[in-house]
Amino acid sequence: MFKAGRLVKGFKGGTVPRERTALAIWFWEIDRVLLSLIVALMAVGLVAVAAASPVAAIDRSTDAIAVNPLIYFYRQLIWVVIGVPVMLVISMLPRTQARRLATFLAVIFLVMLLLVPLLGSTVNGAKRWIDLPGLRFQPSEFLKPVFVVTIAWLLSLRTKDGGLPVIPLTGVLTLLISALLMQQPDFGQTVIFCACWGTLLLLSGVSMRWIGALGAGAMALLVLAYMFYENGRQRINDFLGIGVQQDVGPDQTDLAFRTITNGGFTGVGPGGGQQKFRLPEAHTDYIFSVIGEEFGLLACIAIAIVYLAVVVRVLLRLLDEEDNFTILAAAGLTTEFGLQAIINMGVNAQIFPSKGMTLPFISYGGSSMLALCIGVGLLLAFTRRNPFMGRHTVVKWSGR
Repeated sequence: MFKAGRLVKGFKGGTVPRERTALAIWFWEIDRVLLSLIVALMAVGLVAVAAASPVAAIDRSTDAIAVNPLIYFYRQLIWVVIGVPVMLVISMLPRTQARRLATFLAVIFLVMLLLVPLLGSTVNGAKRWIDLPGLRFQPSEFLKPVFVVTIAWLLSLRTKDGGLPVIPLTGVLTLLISALLMQQPDFGQTVIFCACWGTLLLLSGVSMRWIGALGAGAMALLVLAYMFYENGRQRINDFLGIGVQQDVGPDQTDLAFRTITNGGFTGVGPGGGQQKFRLPEAHTDYIFSVIGEEFGLLACIAIAIVYLAVVVRVLLRLLDEEDNFTILAAAGLTTEFGLQAIINMGVNAQIFPSKGMTLPFISYGGSSMLALCIGVGLLLAFTRRNPFMGRHTVVKWSGR
């Protein structure tokens, strides 16, 4: 009998149809290059956390002799084992279901962010976490990727009905989240949320008058933040050396810069770093400096290239995309991912003031790892493509 289908090679005498399971379809549609880049970052992260784990283990233990120097490596490995299946399962969702999941999670984590001032716990002077029995998590980390997708969906509605007030709605939502984050305080995350919103507005086709007004408003808010926001002003002053006493010693960014350059181009070797023991939060905020000391500046450059490759890969994937929501969601998720990496690496290289932001998939952290896996899972779901799309269907003999 004759049957419509696509060519399947590898059999003598012609082609035969082959039924594909849902898993096989997912494997062919997924962006395997993007997935490979993310897995590579995870692998690098495990090695980096293993290098920085002794520093954190000694700093956080009352008995430096009895402490397990690789305790944070083992914990990070557990989070990777949990996060990878989450990422893959989300990547298998159709775009509509992925968008609905993101919107639902955005509501959940926004409510949790509202509860942080009431139920949150304070760590290192910041009230950003919620403690549950045996679990501490940071709602803002989980809110970031689903916030981006939700804002992308709302802005995409303008193509269907230009009269919908989605721009003011998304602006109010962003301001609410920013106010909650500034209260914690968490200026770095505030920058990420606002930058993602501004990027999505620009991509959604708002007028340049709107963009100019938002740019002027952003500059005014930065000036006001410096004048009236103690946490932001202190970080900027420390970075610029304003009001710093001579006998206080180097600040965090100075220590990070000395550490990242201590290894030269090739590094001092795994486990050989000594400058890293002077770093605060060596396994999270300043893990990029630990990589520079032990594996060299060449390793740091290679990691930066991988992050750039992730961004470029997604943008290339979107060149022939026609769905407005998909373009906005994927571009917004990529902006969030790339900007977080740039800020962390810039802080370690003493380009930006200290912001307390992790390096995606490399820094230690359960909330960060799971939130990133959710975000990349959504990104993989939105960038899935049928590799046979656009090819002609042929008529072929399906018998022997």
